[in-house]
Amino acid sequence: MPDWTYQPLRGVAGALFGVRRSQRAALRTLATLSSLPGGRRLIVGAFGHTPPPAVLAGTVAGVEVATRLGAVVPPETAHDAVRALPTQGAGLIVVAPVRRDDVGLVREAAAGRRCPVLVRTADPEVAAALSSDVDAVLTDDADLVRPATPAIADALAALGDDTKAVLATPATLVEAGPGWFQRVTEAATPTYPPPSVREVGRDPRRWPAWWWGLCVGIGMICAGLGAAAITLGPVLLWYDRDFLGMDLHRLHAIDHHLVHFLQHDRITMASTMVAIGVLYTGLAVGGIRRGWPWARNAYLASGAIGFPTLFYFLGFGFVEPLHTAVAVGLFPMFVLATRRRPARPRWTLTPEGPEAQRRRALLGQLLLIVTGLGLFAGGAIVSVTGLTHVFVPSDLVFLHTTAGDLRAASPHLLPFIAHDRAGFGGALMAAAVAITLLTAWGWRRGEAWVWWTLTLAAITGYVPAVLVHSEIGYTDFWHLAPVYVGICLTALALALARPYLCAARAEDSAPADVKERSVPTR
Repeated sequence: MPDWTYQPLRGVAGALFGVRRSQRAALRTLATLSSLPGGRRLIVGAFGHTPPPAVLAGTVAGVEVATRLGAVVPPETAHDAVRALPTQGAGLIVVAPVRRDDVGLVREAAAGRRCPVLVRTADPEVAAALSSDVDAVLTDDADLVRPATPAIADALAALGDDTKAVLATPATLVEAGPGWFQRVTEAATPTYPPPSVREVGRDPRRWPAWWWGLCVGIGMICAGLGAAAITLGPVLLWYDRDFLGMDLHRLHAIDHHLVHFLQHDRITMASTMVAIGVLYTGLAVGGIRRGWPWARNAYLASGAIGFPTLFYFLGFGFVEPLHTAVAVGLFPMFVLATRRRPARPRWTLTPEGPEAQRRRALLGQLLLIVTGLGLFAGGAIVSVTGLTHVFVPSDLVFLHTTAGDLRAASPHLLPFIAHDRAGFGGALMAAAVAITLLTAWGWRRGEAWVWWTLTLAAITGYVPAVLVHSEIGYTDFWHLAPVYVGICLTALALALARPYLCAARAEDSAPADVKERSVPTR
């Protein structure tokens, strides 16, 4: 008879919003997304789930499962759980306890299952009614539930016995934060040493993916710094003057604030490019180098948004040679960095540490995810504005003019400004995706590179934007309010998470020993 490990907990999100409400909201969101066309693939692919290793497969109550890692849920949440949790890595769902009034709910939930669904009930009539609708029916004639702690090491210890299945409750998942199934799967996956220099050789075709990812990151940083240097120096290059048909003196004559406005647009764009470079460098060196699929997928998702923004020029007709050259030069390296999933992961299992420290880090994680989503929304708004109206009302107040007056001064002036605005919006969305996914799936104790990557990206992204607005006198509070909110949330989140993320980490060789002791090979 299998032994079930049941883990009820209350977490930070539960403390903020209520445990039951947090559970329902999280499950409903994932279930809705996974039911949309392509939604399941989006969740599984973009979030970098690791396929479960063979050592986690087995038989539970006579039912074969790909992984003995699953969840136990009440009947009222079964419908959402059966659709949402398999995308997170659950290999089975247990609905318990099931009574006569719950038969309809369980049938509806099991009808759309993507993994085995089992029910536990003490009522023989319920068992008979559901026997053909679910994969197995369990009764209360044996002790199938054994409480356990939420630690990853405890889950591994239970999984070491191939007659056991580890079950999490929705409360466990709210408490543990995003990616609990993923972290347990990672810890149970065999780890491998990195390839030696001799294995790699000097042939660029054999270079590991993270080298190419690092090259893209450094390239983005250099391009951003170069763009900033141009903006603080000549402002306009020869092709800018050719497109506009005027120089800085003519722009200044049209509007005394116009040159400063262009500088503020381009500095914010340049600082965002540097921030993206920092994020890509961190993901490449800290994650892709160690074979972590989620790091590669976060990198891929961000670039898949950032590189296509080159084609924004179709909306305004101005093709900037420097922007085009950077994109064309970096894109092949981006492809080499992300073209295939890593095959040799190196996982490190570090104890979770003090509970108070972990809870503060979870709150920091939540704040940064909210910040990332807000940045993405802001980038989308800026992109749409740049491609349509070009200006927001506060821009025209600062310029002391109207879009019609600028268009009358030169038909190329608005498309020129639109290029900078829309490009910044696209870059901001790319950065936001990297921030959100790095925060959601890289939040592990002892991974100091995650903290430093996010910190440096925040500094390079926020500080120049604030300074340039202050320098040119564009200090409208409501225009800058999203930046101020982002700075406050990010600073608070990083302060809360620093003791957790920057804690001393176990040696890379340690987790292999843990796995050998905890999960037997087959």
